[in-house]
Amino acid sequence: MPLIPVVRLLLGWLSLAIVALAAYLLFSWYQGEPVRDVNGVVTRARDDWRLWTGLGLLAWSVAGRWVVTPLLARPDKEITRPERGNGQMIAGLNGTDLYVEQHGPTTGPALLLTHGWGLDSTIWAYARRDLGARFRLILWDLPGLGRSTLRGPLTLEAMAENLRVVIASAGRPVILVGHSIGGMTIQTLARDHPELFGREVRGVVLINTTHTNPLRTMILSNLMLALRGPVLEPVMRLAGWLQPLAWAGAWQGYLSGAAHLANRLGFGPHVTHSQLDHTTLLATRNPPGVLGRGNLAMFRWDAGAGPSNLGVPTLVLGGDVDIVTKIGASREIAAAAPHARFEAVHAANHMGFLERAEIYNAAIARFAGDLAEARPASPTDPREGPEASAA
Repeated sequence: MPLIPVVRLLLGWLSLAIVALAAYLLFSWYQGEPVRDVNGVVTRARDDWRLWTGLGLLAWSVAGRWVVTPLLARPDKEITRPERGNGQMIAGLNGTDLYVEQHGPTTGPALLLTHGWGLDSTIWAYARRDLGARFRLILWDLPGLGRSTLRGPLTLEAMAENLRVVIASAGRPVILVGHSIGGMTIQTLARDHPELFGREVRGVVLINTTHTNPLRTMILSNLMLALRGPVLEPVMRLAGWLQPLAWAGAWQGYLSGAAHLANRLGFGPHVTHSQLDHTTLLATRNPPGVLGRGNLAMFRWDAGAGPSNLGVPTLVLGGDVDIVTKIGASREIAAAAPHARFEAVHAANHMGFLERAEIYNAAIARFAGDLAEARPASPTDPREGPEASAA
């Protein structure tokens, strides 16, 4: 974001062009060149290089990811897949339907996890593995992504209002956990509704996120800001106007492995096959038009007083090789938030919570566990149901 989706879009269209070239080569081989021999008999001369080149390009287009992924990532120790549990739909803002799942013990401290842009709640598979035995995990799909629908404007403010709905549906105080745009959504909620923090929200964990327009806190920020008007915004809008073509290119890029090349930019040296494929699959099957609108919304966003309104214990985690939201942004958030501490994760890029899941999840568990012990639930707290406990 925004470099990765632009690269992914362009590589997807390149993949479509390769399919078209393969089709042309195979058709031209089949047609051949008419040749008349000395007896006047017409035969067709065929160049076999067209056949084999066309077949090779076609094979790469439909199965290239099986070659590309092992070249880009390590073998898996534990596979992550886009698997879901039993969820429910709840009514969100402007008629939006929000998909929500809950996992783990009903009496455990509640963690509400918000994923990054282009993904969905299945990306928290390792969090379910590492945290699900001790904590009550509430996972949801952002509007327009995964199984959640989208009605009305796509803005960070609207996302924050939908997050507020999910918090209310929990029926108990929660600790908010947000990655990338998930962290931006939490800061927007703090900016617009600071009264929730300390009441419905008992703590916050911000993962590889920023406090302003991400173009300002990513690598090559000056170049990205200069390209915003003439290149980035038109490309994002084009993805919506030409969504069928963009989606076809996205799926072709996924099959060929071109999309994996783009998404590899968001990982560090520890990424595995399934982590890269899981991330790429989610970015492929989410609507390109929605993804483009979300990126445009981020270009216009700033947290303002959001970090300073985080009036609860806050843990800020930043990857030291994050190219999408550089670690300096995490440090600035931690410096502005009144009760925050910052932890850097070594060799973690933007998707570090996947490739270094054991470090991120251990830090979240320590933070949430300490918070639960420091603020035990009151049995007379009217905001908590009989199954709730400290969060």
